[in-house]
Amino acid sequence: MAGVGIVIDGEFARLAERLERLAELELGELLDLVGSEVESQTRRRIESEKTDPEGSAWAEWSDNYAATRKGGKKLLENEGDLLDSITFEVGEDELVVGTNLIYGAIHQFGGEEVGIPIEARAYLGLSDENEDDVLVLVDDWLDDQLTEAA
Repeated sequence: MAGVGIVIDGEFARLAERLERLAELELGELLDLVGSEVESQTRRRIESEKTDPEGSAWAEWSDNYAATRKGGKKLLENEGDLLDSITFEVGEDELVVGTNLIYGAIHQFGGEEVGIPIEARAYLGLSDENEDDVLVLVDDWLDDQLTEAA
């Protein structure tokens, strides 16, 4: 059989050290960074984008409900409580972004299941662009961690 042999010497030790460093990383800092980014993305979706994570525009208010809105109120921003409630929590190895407001679920999924005539206006989740931003954040963080270990 014909073949080529490759000898890995000095660089192998460096790679082994980097892999060992990866295995020892504490992910809490990374989860905090990602949580902050996703929280900001969600707030931006509510404040200005007015689309679901797939990019579809939210349904407008019904005519009857729109007639009750005064003072430049916008979709999902009535008094700002939903926007103000968006937060993230980091567990041991997980990240959750959301709200503790009950009506937040009704806006996310729609109210039909609980007898409330409100269409879903999904605001939680990641768009393709959001995912790209998070991946860049993670990649940069990993680069920093591996550079420190070198």
